[in-house]
Order: sequence, then structure tokens, then C-alpha cells
Amino acid sequence: MDLNNVLKQFDLNDKESQVYLAMLELGQAKVQEISIKANIKRTTAYDILSSLIGQGLVGQTQKGKKRLFYAEEPEKLYKLLKEKQEKLNDILPILKSLYNTAGSKPKIRYYEGAAGLKNVYRDTLTYQGELLAFVTENIIKNLGQDFAAEYISKRTKAKISVRAIAPDTEEMISYKKTDKEFIKQTRLVAKEKFPFTIEMNIYGNKLAFMSFKESLGIIIESNEIANNLRLLFELAWSGAKAY
Repeated sequence: MDLNNVLKQFDLNDKESQVYLAMLELGQAKVQEISIKANIKRTTAYDILSSLIGQGLVGQTQKGKKRLFYAEEPEKLYKLLKEKQEKLNDILPILKSLYNTAGSKPKIRYYEGAAGLKNVYRDTLTYQGELLAFVTENIIKNLGQDFAAEYISKRTKAKISVRAIAPDTEEMISYKKTDKEFIKQTRLVAKEKFPFTIEMNIYGNKLAFMSFKESLGIIIESNEIANNLRLLFELAWSGAKAY
């Protein structure tokens, strides 16, 4: 395995990689020792060490009049990777909103059967923002309690909040009682007046429809359609407050 190429994934250039690997072997060492081991000029080594210190990969200490440098634990690379992941998570909703640019045709995907419906649900977990939904108890009846519990657990761990509108069936009344536990808000409407049979989710620039009777799932990617359906949901959410 070429360790230099692997370290490039952590934004280290060739010389930084050489110095870091040399220091892992040397332990505490003077600049001259490091430059010899890494096969670079001493003057260049100072600049590289300064860069590595700034990245948290190298530390320094004083022993008498000598200044010594040492490599931090390799586990520090995990921290760098985590920071990159966090930065990506922060901008991912923005990137997703730009993905389907204005003027492009909506993308439509169809999914069939129980396995297909499960994939539609899993896709809703790819967006880190708020999930808006019209829900029913059909996920439990058709995909099973185990899958429903797994989905809710993953959504909660990912800290994806939900606002849901549901008919006031016995199952949905119980569902509402878990709002605080599972970072969601549920508003119930009269089942006689609003007997939902499909589910609809709005997330990012996507819409997901789950028809259990037809065993069919549909995902539509479109900024314009998603934004307009989001407005309709807000209208329904305001109206549902009266119930």
C-alpha cells in the first residue's frame, strides 16, 4: 500500500506525507534529524512542520535548549476525517437543492413490491433537513413492525426531524404519543373526512409517494414541484391545527 497516496486524502501533499511518516518512525526528533529521514531540505522542513502543527498532526516540546518535534497519534487522522464529514453534512442540503437546476426535467423513479417500497423509505434518510409527510399506519401493516422500527431508529439517530399529518386512527393516535421521543410533530385529522391510503414525503428537492394497495413507490426529483408541494403541506398543516 502506498501510504503517501492514502495520506493525500487528508489534504497532505507529498512532502508533508514524507515528513509525517518519518516522524512516526523517529518519535521525538530535531529538525535536522527529520529533514534527513524525510530526505528534504532543513529550511523546507520548518515550513512543513508548521503546516502539520496547524493541522494537529504534529506537536513540539522543549528539552533544554533543543526544540523537538513529534508526530501525534495516527488516530488524529480520524478527527480530520470526522471534521470533513461534518462540513459535508452542513452543506449537503444546499448541494442537493442545487442538484436539480431550474429548467431541467424532473427525474422520476418507480419502485415495485415490498423491497421497492423499503428503498423509497430509505431514500428519505439521505436528506438531513426537515421531512414533511402525510402518513398512515400502512407501513406497519405492509412492511412489518421490524422495518418500521428500524426506519424510525435510523431517522432519529440521523436527527432528521418530521412534521406529519395523519388520520386519527387508533394506530396514528399512538404514533402521535411518541412525538417527543422520535423528534417529530404530528397533527391528526378526522379519518372520516381525510381517509389517506398512501403516504407522501417531501424532503429536499424530492417527493416520495408510497401506494401500499398498488405495491408501488415513486420518487420525483424537482425543485419546482417539491417547493410547491411544500407550500401545500404548510397550508394543510395550518388547517390541521383546528383538529
